[in-house]
Amino acid sequence: MTPPLRLGVIGAGWFASRRHCPDILRHPETALVALCRRDRAELQKMAAHFKVEHCFADYRELIGSGLVDAVVICSPHHLHYEHTLNALEAGLHVLLEKPITIDPDEGRRLVELAAARDLALVVAQNPPYWRHCRFLREQLAAGALGHIEAAHIHWAGNALGVLGLEPLPADLPGVVRPTLFRGNAAQNGGGFLTDGGSHLVSELLWCTGLRVAEVSALMDNPRWDTRAALNLRLSNGGLATLSILADSAIAAKRQHSVYYGSAGTAELRGFPFVVRLSSGAKEQEQREDQLPAPPTPVGDLADRVLRGSQPAMPGEMAVHVVEVLQAAYDSARSGAVVAL
Repeated sequence: MTPPLRLGVIGAGWFASRRHCPDILRHPETALVALCRRDRAELQKMAAHFKVEHCFADYRELIGSGLVDAVVICSPHHLHYEHTLNALEAGLHVLLEKPITIDPDEGRRLVELAAARDLALVVAQNPPYWRHCRFLREQLAAGALGHIEAAHIHWAGNALGVLGLEPLPADLPGVVRPTLFRGNAAQNGGGFLTDGGSHLVSELLWCTGLRVAEVSALMDNPRWDTRAALNLRLSNGGLATLSILADSAIAAKRQHSVYYGSAGTAELRGFPFVVRLSSGAKEQEQREDQLPAPPTPVGDLADRVLRGSQPAMPGEMAVHVVEVLQAAYDSARSGAVVAL
């Protein structure tokens, strides 16, 4: 029997406690053996909850410990490059929370280094691990809509708590409370477009297989936004709009995406998600709970390391997400269209 893939978590905080740590424990081929966090009191809470013996306050000590085969990096965005670079240079596989980096050139260097050393670099953008996005991608690849002529993706919710703009709910799920790095433009790499909006950009790119050629954007604050709207020209000549609103009076997340093709239309509504496809007189509807369960990011990492499969989102696409985000901020500041 193959020994389990030994994983350590760098940035063992709120989000890791809700997603990656439970996923590691549930997966039959992975083991959670080490945690790293600078706040020692919070680190001990995490260790006690997940029954982890090995704890580190310095990520370099975890990387050099010899205890792990791979690391899961959930640190603030501005530390992604440093942490991932050190892990790859030490010969460790990496599962990295989104975005890959806040600088596309740094992201590109990480992708190249992982490829050169035949190491896994899995970036945990949501769409590849969501049932409805997988279904849509399969339908588009099969030509169900023809070629994409236009797309609209809109998200509204209330994220003011994690942005540090209002008190967090007392009953917020998670072993520890969130740090508020998302409220710091330098640490977050921008505002809410960088954080939640990166998933919307990922949906567009990953589901259609297209790239973005031009970006124009409006924001409430182009240094650190809570509201943003993007106009995009796609690589096939199609057009897309994307908007995100993090200060809605309605706390519940709402998302609506529509893809217009030369042969049909696809509409996604969440949460939970329903996908409706129409082509001529033919219509079909799929609820998310009717679709096959996709792998988790942890499962994606295990498949890449143990079986040599390719990550669900190619590294180059994860970098392109950051290029689009950077272009949006540049456009919002300058008022100009930015070409990629």
